[in-house]
Amino acid sequence: MTQEISIRKLSGTLGAEITGVALNNLSNEAFDTICNAFADHAVLVFKNQTLTHEDQIAFARRFGDLEVHPIVNGMDEHPEMIRMLKPAGESASFGVGWHTDNSFFEKPSLGSIVYSHIVPPEGGDTLFANQYVAYEHLSAGMKRLLDGLNAVHSAKYAYTSQSAEEKYAGKTAITYRRSESVYDEVTHPVVRTHPVTGKKALYVNPMFTIRFEDMSEEESKPLLNYLFEHCVRPEFGCRVNWDPNMVTMWDNRCVQHYAVDDYQAHERLLYRVTVNGDKPV
Repeated sequence: MTQEISIRKLSGTLGAEITGVALNNLSNEAFDTICNAFADHAVLVFKNQTLTHEDQIAFARRFGDLEVHPIVNGMDEHPEMIRMLKPAGESASFGVGWHTDNSFFEKPSLGSIVYSHIVPPEGGDTLFANQYVAYEHLSAGMKRLLDGLNAVHSAKYAYTSQSAEEKYAGKTAITYRRSESVYDEVTHPVVRTHPVTGKKALYVNPMFTIRFEDMSEEESKPLLNYLFEHCVRPEFGCRVNWDPNMVTMWDNRCVQHYAVDDYQAHERLLYRVTVNGDKPV
């Protein structure tokens, strides 16, 4: 008997849990329902999934071509998949801090799809913030200022930290490889229009946005700091608590996220695949 698909909101502004689907055996109709829910809620959770690596990759490919990250090493047998292991007794150092994945790309990531294998008994949640709502809650004057303004994004700070250097040296569970793309600077609109929903979203984040176009970092800092704080107000978001065998996917075009580092004593193992996106407009 086919279970009826159910969609339950995670908060008043962002996210939904979908039940009644098996992601390794999706009909076209069920996939269309997921696509519509993704447009409506931007963060989706699917519990009690049984996926091989090939199943997860096949599901992700239904949304588009998959990314092979230029810096973070993928798996040898699946270069488009990142094995996100945080060993017991270590602090988390991947994705810790508010950001949207790979905004330093010329064509930033569309969305990320993560499957959990091992999760801590407590802690290790992921926070999400709705950037549509962040934009909507700006004053009319601030919207006029930001509409048409561009910002410069770069990985040169995020991927040159002390923890990053340990990853380049292969001393960590997640490893990096050297790439000149770390120092690239790309320009994106501060307010981007979502290609599917047509809605406007703020598109700056503290991990990768370094300044406004034609301004110095020092000149940009006051307004950027205001926006960084505004973007992630608690009422704009939701919090996802991981279970084993759970898939969480999010839309990087309108969502920021933050991996909470509060489970040092425990191991966690997730697998991530990311769908390539388009240049923000």
